[in-house]
Parts: sequence; C-alpha cells; structure tokens
Amino acid sequence: MTEPQIESGARPTQFGWRGLSRRVRALIVGGVLFLVLLGLLMALPVPYVIMSPGPTINTLGKYNDEHLIQISGTSVNRTSGNLNLTTVNVTTASHRVSALNALVGWLAHDQVVVPRASVYPPGQSTQQIEQQNRVAFSSSEDNAIAAASCELGYPKQDGVVSVVAGGASDGKLEAGDVIERVAGQDASDNQKLLTALEGQQAKSTVPVVIMRQRQQQTVQITLGEPVEGRRGASLGVQIGTICQPPFTVTMAQTDIGGPSAGMMFALGILDLVGRDDITDGRFIAGTGTIDPAGTVGAIGGIQMKMIAARRAGATVFLAPEANCSDVRGNVPSGLTVVKVDTLHNAVQDLDALEQGRSVPHC
Repeated sequence: MTEPQIESGARPTQFGWRGLSRRVRALIVGGVLFLVLLGLLMALPVPYVIMSPGPTINTLGKYNDEHLIQISGTSVNRTSGNLNLTTVNVTTASHRVSALNALVGWLAHDQVVVPRASVYPPGQSTQQIEQQNRVAFSSSEDNAIAAASCELGYPKQDGVVSVVAGGASDGKLEAGDVIERVAGQDASDNQKLLTALEGQQAKSTVPVVIMRQRQQQTVQITLGEPVEGRRGASLGVQIGTICQPPFTVTMAQTDIGGPSAGMMFALGILDLVGRDDITDGRFIAGTGTIDPAGTVGAIGGIQMKMIAARRAGATVFLAPEANCSDVRGNVPSGLTVVKVDTLHNAVQDLDALEQGRSVPHC
C-alpha cells in the first residue's frame, strides 16, 4: 500500500480545541466565564419583594365552611350576587427574591416588584408585622360594622369604635358597645368618659356599665396605664360615633391581614340586612379602607387586585378615589371600575350603574 505523501513545508490539518486559534479559544473561555458570572449574579438575593394577584373572597359567602359575615338577632336576606374582597400575594419575609426573579417580575404584566422595606420594615420581626396586620384587619371589621349600622339609619351616639388588642378592655368590651358609667360616674359621651377615667388609678378594677345590643350589662375591667398626655387610667378603647343596631355582627376567622377589606365588609352587611339588593345578581369586587363615618380610604396593590377580580369573574370593581392615579391605564378588559369616596356613595353608584345612569370613574 502506498503511504500518503505530505508536501514539503505543509502541516497536517488539526481539529478540536488545539485546532482553534488562540483568539477563538479566548473568546470561548471569556463567554463561558461571563455566563457563569451572570448566572451567579442572577441568583443573588435583592432587596425587593414581588406582588401578584391574590385570592378574592365573597363577603356574602363562606370561608372555611363558615359564613364570612355572621349575623344573629335578625333575619338575613337571600343574596343573588357577589361582593368580593380582593387580596394581593406577597413573597414571604423568609423568602429572598433573586435578581432573576425580580427581572421576571418587572417584565410580567401581572406582577409588581417593590422595595422590601415598604412591606417588611427593617427592625420588625415577621411575628410583629403579622400581628400588626391582624390588628388592622380586626379594626377594619369594627369600622365596617359601625359604618354599615349608620348607613342603615340607626341613631348616632358615642360608643366603642374599636378595642385595643392586649389593652384593658380586650375580651371585655366590643365595638358597638355604649359606655354608660365607669366606677359609678357618668361616662355617656367621650368627654364624660375622659373625666371619669382621670379620677381612677391604673391597675384598679372598676365596674363599667355598658349597653350592648340594647341590653344593659356590667363588666369588671382592670384599668390600664394612662394614655400619653392624659391623667388617670385608660380603658384601651377608641370612642367615636356609632349606630347601635338591634342585632349582632361577627366575622369568621381568616388568614387575611391589613385594613383594605373594610368597604367590602360594610357593603356585605348592608346587602345581608338592608332593604335593597345591592348586587342585583352582579359579580362586584372592590377594595378600600373604611372608617366609622363611612369614608373610604386608599390601599396598596390595586393593579394586582383588579387583575384578581377580573380573573375571578367580576365585571364591576369599586376603587377608592385616592387610588385613581394607580387605576388609570391599568384596568383589565371587561372590568368597569367605579370611583368611590364614601360607603353611601358606593351604594348609590352601584344602583345608578344597574339603572344605566352615569357613575364616577377614575
């Protein structure tokens, strides 16, 4: 067999890594190192959290097999639609968002990336934040009951708007109670109550006469330390204008936190015991804080809540007037957003919308 001939001065062709030029090899090594470094950077945690649409819950329905709004002492209306409160999912305090997660969130239409400190303030434990959210949610329930009761037309008077968690009256007094006497002294309005407490010592136990559900009761309460700037002792309650209905309203236990469900709770109460069918069979969702006077306040994450509402099937969404700048340009297709500022106007606007009349929009 004849051996192949190699011309003088020529080199055989080389394949593989050694066959590549030094420049190409440098580019490949550099590219691999860049990809490795990029991967490491994308995996690093960043000081942000991701918000996304959360579950929506019908205030007229059940939660964990219990009616979300529970009313005793009067008949409850049959309801024909939905009044859904809306929520936002937020990455937990223990979960660290990576740079890649944040990048995906920024690009996604149904996620919002916000600074971690705006949701989980530095220096506060997860337990403290959760406790604050529970207190805010409980306060929103109390405010909703007070606002709905006044909207139903019951007489206005000074009474307990909310009870301070862990305070002197926690477990003793309830939102809606009317305080008549403290340690034998007249306490039938806010000024008289303050005067009665000024003459008492903290940690002393005194009889407190209240009116609850139109029945007089006497409760023994160990008074707390004085409120800053005041003398005497404290009851650990907030006094304001209330309207005491002849029935009891309680809320089922939930794992929801924060004050933003207040308006929807108030509307739910009105639909259950009022004279008018607020929903008229419609799927209505919304959000907004509420105070005892029925004023609707701003909330966070409204873009995510509108998406959650539409995905659940809502066609009408109630948005606080103060959130209009966040609503504009972010309304999902098929969702009518109504701007609200008070509970009373929300009821009027829903009626107007059903009748085809104009309503305020953001």
